[in-house]
Amino acid sequence: MTRFLCQTCGVQYPDSDEPPADCPICLDERQYVGHGGQRWTSIEELAAAGHTNTIRDEEPGLTSIRTSPQVGIGQRALLVQTPAGNVLWDCISYLDEATVDAVRAVGGVQAIAISHPHFYASNVTWSEAFDNAPIYLHAADREWCVFEHKNVVHWEGDAVEPVEGVSLVHLGGHFEGAQVLHWPGGDNGRGVLLSGDTVAVVMDRRYVSFMYSYPNEIPLSEGTIRHIAGRLSQYRFNRIYGAFPGRTVFDDGNAAIAKSAERYIANLRGR
Repeated sequence: MTRFLCQTCGVQYPDSDEPPADCPICLDERQYVGHGGQRWTSIEELAAAGHTNTIRDEEPGLTSIRTSPQVGIGQRALLVQTPAGNVLWDCISYLDEATVDAVRAVGGVQAIAISHPHFYASNVTWSEAFDNAPIYLHAADREWCVFEHKNVVHWEGDAVEPVEGVSLVHLGGHFEGAQVLHWPGGDNGRGVLLSGDTVAVVMDRRYVSFMYSYPNEIPLSEGTIRHIAGRLSQYRFNRIYGAFPGRTVFDDGNAAIAKSAERYIANLRGR
């Protein structure tokens, strides 16, 4: 039995003898099937091909984990370390013993939280490696959970604390259940937002963007952008860590959200 991984998005499927016929996450208009057609791999195949994870300290209490060569979309996972427990934010497809040992050395994982279905990756395998840590997915995205498991928590509502002092905030937009993580203690108490693709940090790191589909370049509506910006104005954070290495707003994150939303809306209206 194998837990097959979609090569395009990197999402893991339940144990089976044969790979699924297709990946519904990639068939959706927010993603795409690889140009060579639907293809599958596994953690075991990635290990045999020489994949490794790079672990990097981003700031005190925040560690990034990224796979090389790139797997799937290429996002990074971020491990938030707090006195109440550690939260793994967004997930990656590859996991090996070296990574498990390195993460255990800084306290392990007490909860896993994922921004949206494109980054579900191998969340069940990660959970099982860390004492069956609960996996927090918003209930509005339940239909996209292709690997249902006893460790998955489909939470409902506007916000929840997977560990004390760390909040998941439901925003919607990119997906109906899209969420972000707010860590008030980050950046020496100035606050940190881990945004995934719900609020994407762009190349000009003074700004962010908001999209229904990034690869297919489908925008969100003005009303949705105002909702996201309005919800985030209720939280205070100086830094915003996006889904990919180098995509970080280092200062005045609240202002970056506000001015980016207004710029986006102005362009929707034709300036």
